[in-house]
Amino acid sequence: MSHVTPIEIEIKDLEAVKAMCTRMGWRFMESQHSYKWYGRFMRDYPLPEGFTEADLGKCDHAIRIPGASYEIGLVKRGNQYIPLFDFWSSGGLEKALGGSKAPLFKQMYGVEAAKRIAKKKGFKVVEKREKGAIKLWLKK
Repeated sequence: MSHVTPIEIEIKDLEAVKAMCTRMGWRFMESQHSYKWYGRFMRDYPLPEGFTEADLGKCDHAIRIPGASYEIGLVKRGNQYIPLFDFWSSGGLEKALGGSKAPLFKQMYGVEAAKRIAKKKGFKVVEKREKGAIKLWLKK
């Protein structure tokens, strides 16, 4: 079954994506122009907004997660990337991403993007994990 959906997040920093992938033990597949998914549109789930059936499976970069048979595709649209993935359970991504809305992906990208911005502005970043939350302290 095909259930391709976007992860609702603005991705503008590929270096933060790469850092997130390293941190999580995932592989950033730079310039990989297709991502693994069910492989054909079954018309059993709506297409992602702004995408056609012909767009599915195509991307500018991909993310490979160990143990998952499907991948995340990063599709460039304007000045950002839209992450797409097939969340059908046999693909193994939903569990790795923390659920169908990919909260783990969003959290880790946010942490890495915030750290990069802070460091560019001259801050030292201290990261601590408390009760499942990640807290960042910035020091000049």
